[in-house]
Amino acid sequence: MTMMTPPPLDQEDEEMLVPHQEFTEGPQPMEVISAEPATAPENQQVEDPPTFKYRWTIENFSRMNTKKLYSDMFFVGGYKWRVLIFPKGNNVDHLSLYLDVADSTTLPYGWSRYAQFSLAVVNQIHGKYTIRKDTQHQFNGRESDWGFTSFMSLSELYDPSRGYLVNDTCVIEAEVGVRKVVDYWSYDSKKETGYVGLKNQGATCYMNSLLQTLYHIPYFRKAVYHMPTTENDMPSGSIPLALQSLFYKLQYSDNSVATKELTKSFGWDTYDSFMQHDVQELNRVLCEKLEDKMKGTVVEGTIQHLFEGHHMNYIECINVDYKSTRKESFYDLQLDVKGCRDVYASFDKYVEVERLEGDNKYQAENHGLQDAKKGVLFIDFPPVLQLQLKRFEYDFMRDTMVKINDRYEFPLQLDLDRDNGRYLSPDADRRVRNLYTLHSVLVHSGGVHGGHYYAFIRPTLSDQWFKFDDERVTKEDAKRALEEQYGGEEELPQTNPGFNNTPFKFTKYSNAYMLVYIRESDKEKIMCNVDEKDIAEHLRVRLKKEQEEKEHKKKEKAEAHLYTIIKVARNEDLAEQIGREIFFDLVDHDKVRSFRIQKQLPFNHFKEEVAKELGIPVQFQRFWLWAKRQNHTYRPNRPLLPQEEAQSVGQLREVSNKAHNAELKLFLEVELGPDLSPLSPPLKTKEDILLFFKLYDPEKEALRFAGRLFVKALGKPTEILPKLIEMAEFPANEEIELYEEIKFEPNVMCEHIDKRISFKSSQLEDGDIICYQKTLTSANRDQFRYPDVPSFLEYVRNRQVVHFRSLEKPKEDDFSLELSKLFTYDDVVERVACHLGLDDPTKIRLTSHNCYSQQPKPQPIKYRGVDHLSDMLAHYNQLPQTSDILYYEILDIPLPELQGLKTLKVAFHHATKEEVAIHSIRLPKNSTVADVINDLKNKVELSRPDAELRLLEVFYHKIYKIFPLGEKIENINDQYWTLRAEEIPEEEKNLGPHDRLIHVYHFTRDPNQNQMQVQNFGEPFFLVIKEGEALADVKLRIQKKLQVPDEEFAKWKIAFISLGRPEYLQDSDVVSNRFQRRDIYGAWEQYLGLEHSDTAPKRAYTTNQNRHTFEKPVKIYN
Repeated sequence: MTMMTPPPLDQEDEEMLVPHQEFTEGPQPMEVISAEPATAPENQQVEDPPTFKYRWTIENFSRMNTKKLYSDMFFVGGYKWRVLIFPKGNNVDHLSLYLDVADSTTLPYGWSRYAQFSLAVVNQIHGKYTIRKDTQHQFNGRESDWGFTSFMSLSELYDPSRGYLVNDTCVIEAEVGVRKVVDYWSYDSKKETGYVGLKNQGATCYMNSLLQTLYHIPYFRKAVYHMPTTENDMPSGSIPLALQSLFYKLQYSDNSVATKELTKSFGWDTYDSFMQHDVQELNRVLCEKLEDKMKGTVVEGTIQHLFEGHHMNYIECINVDYKSTRKESFYDLQLDVKGCRDVYASFDKYVEVERLEGDNKYQAENHGLQDAKKGVLFIDFPPVLQLQLKRFEYDFMRDTMVKINDRYEFPLQLDLDRDNGRYLSPDADRRVRNLYTLHSVLVHSGGVHGGHYYAFIRPTLSDQWFKFDDERVTKEDAKRALEEQYGGEEELPQTNPGFNNTPFKFTKYSNAYMLVYIRESDKEKIMCNVDEKDIAEHLRVRLKKEQEEKEHKKKEKAEAHLYTIIKVARNEDLAEQIGREIFFDLVDHDKVRSFRIQKQLPFNHFKEEVAKELGIPVQFQRFWLWAKRQNHTYRPNRPLLPQEEAQSVGQLREVSNKAHNAELKLFLEVELGPDLSPLSPPLKTKEDILLFFKLYDPEKEALRFAGRLFVKALGKPTEILPKLIEMAEFPANEEIELYEEIKFEPNVMCEHIDKRISFKSSQLEDGDIICYQKTLTSANRDQFRYPDVPSFLEYVRNRQVVHFRSLEKPKEDDFSLELSKLFTYDDVVERVACHLGLDDPTKIRLTSHNCYSQQPKPQPIKYRGVDHLSDMLAHYNQLPQTSDILYYEILDIPLPELQGLKTLKVAFHHATKEEVAIHSIRLPKNSTVADVINDLKNKVELSRPDAELRLLEVFYHKIYKIFPLGEKIENINDQYWTLRAEEIPEEEKNLGPHDRLIHVYHFTRDPNQNQMQVQNFGEPFFLVIKEGEALADVKLRIQKKLQVPDEEFAKWKIAFISLGRPEYLQDSDVVSNRFQRRDIYGAWEQYLGLEHSDTAPKRAYTTNQNRHTFEKPVKIYN
């Protein structure tokens, strides 16, 4: 998911903070619908008001050109709200949807409000497929909007068959409840429960719940501690060390623990941390990775020992003596929820015997086709049994995943030996007692497109349960951990008990998703004691040092009100920093000597401390206060008065620092004699001005600190020229020019000083900076890029090293150029073209960088579409965040010409050869599909000169449209759909009155999933079928068209598929009889399917059934 700025690291799910913009009224009205009261989140709110639902109907949705759109304002809980939508995605290929505080810019400082809300895109064809996501948030001035950057994929939203966009109208619903909140932040998990939570990086709640579960299996934790690591390893580059560090902190820390080191060790970047994945899949991937890392160590085999069980797949013939068995291992079991009332019912279904008979007989070795029974029995169960509940299932009617929220019970004690061991194979060791006790319940709250994960765990298997919800750990009773996580429906209490109301029931979207059981007979071994002796010495030292540093900082923070930090800048600091680290003002105060002094101590005591530390006797010290001027510069302002030095450090800090922070910044003036020994500071009168001097060398393009001088206000610069020449080590007769450095924010101001008028007339005062240089003649000025101080400071202020990358290789830096932020668009492309040896700069096209996703922004920069380089580097108009990366392309025609054209990528399928060629068709935007076809004819090889072409829209291996020749290309989108061009076969040109042109698609079915699930793949095509034509004849024509060998084609099954449901056909079936319906939603929903058997080898870990087909898989890279 990609967004405008990375949100704070404790954000949840796919919720993203979107910076608040000026209130813009949306064009569409919003109707207000009262809804039933919603239940309150636990431990959070009291006296909750009702929840209200708002509906927003947006017409002409696909034609909107605006990047974002606000709804009208509406009121809930006495507050103003509105919905914010990004129709084309907030720089991601998903619809982005947020709830926004409408009047946030006018609310008083420190405002906040808490809301529990859901956002939905309504399915206008099948209401039950409405996509709804719920969350909760504490809104405030910094986070005035909250929601989902990746709400739903744009391909799904804009697919006309899905039902989310009907008549180009989209319907958005927001259900908002404003809550009163108890103080969340004062809660101390460690103090209340003895345990600490894990911080959420953005959408890592799924990982946090799993890590807490694994951590609270002591045998697993001990094994992790015993994985070999060294003191030279870095946690961010070593999964074992990062996990050890995390577990150590969970065991010994008093505060919630960050997971950044662990995710870095996975090889994840920020983007991965904001992508919510599936907890079951992460469990498998992490265990696989740890199993691999443990090989060859003292803990090799721990994962198998804890989690590995075995079952036996068998097929047994009924009428002959033949049995085939295969032993397989598992680390977790996926149990059906649909149609099962509890865990036992799921196990019953798991071992259910399937009859292989009729057309589905078993080919037994040496016995031919036989009636048989097929099933699974368990050889052994592991000590730690992980049960993954199949809460997500494929709905073949809608070609989408749905969440199963049905009630599903699970016992505190699970007896897998029940019914005389009905789940066990004959080879099972019956001496092992398979009685399990429940250790943890992982919960998913939300829908199929997102939600929140948390875990209920019994760390010691006592009666006390704990809820681990990211940073917060709370004590919970068994009812909350078990019964309330069964799912199903809940009945709201009646608001008017005296009336005969129908009870209002609502589906519970929070329910158990993964269960962890521990075998009773292994309980003592698994729930072992883990103490410091199990932790490597180097790890203890490293983590204790980290903890001590943290405690020290915490102590300093707690005692900060008793101390003042005094930062002392000296001439030496100015000489070291100016021209190297800084160019403007005088010093970076974060890099000077600092003293931590108790506030009640007298300032003279501090002077003694300085004498001791810096070797400067007290009588030779004079301190100046710094002041921030109205032009945002920071300069020494005045020396401390004797009566001020008699005050305490705290009093002086309050006098000098209006910002009321704990720092006091001083400049230490020390006068040195000819032998460089300190002298008493000279008497300073009102006529004396302290000036600081910088020297500029245009030949070296270098600036350095030259020194400081006291001058008389009525004196003239000509009087100090000899001293300045001496400080610069110039010849005595050298001519010099003087400039005053006035300011550098937002622009540089540096003005020439007239040497003939007094310092007072030039408005110079204490702390001012004079830059000087040799006087240049008009002849030698041209030798230098920056001949004078103002031009050099302007250059320094705006210089920017830009890293250029080829758009084709967006991860690799190609070259770097030093440019100015003030460069125009033309300046930038000219420099790039020059570097690349390109004569025409207009053939360069640039694309900005997205700081969050670390990818190119979706749209390139238009020709002269920005004024300056600074605009190219800005991150969505959000200063001060900028990038230093640009992507470039070399075009074959000038960019201004290209922008007047529409470019389409068209895949041309040759009529007789098995080849597909991708062509870029570039035509004026007002061109038609006929123009595209004519252009394509000149680029491709046709089977014959008079061949006719057509253009198709293909999406997910289905043909959705044949483009009319007169359709304008400007509105054709090739970003989500594939454009395919092909020759029109002769048989299609001469269709008889009863001939039908049907769709033919390839498909497979996964035997491990719902038996009705159809997965399309490959290239779809059209086929003419004749009236009365039998399938046997149609098959011959299909085989000839696809040129498939007999042996391969014999394995295919042919089915008539309507709305995703296959009906297998026999050779004698008349195909045209099946294609009579005219009331289907789209022609692509009714087709002839060619089923291919899935011959792919099975993985040791089955592919996760719950992950959505468009979702990125979990990967651990290191």
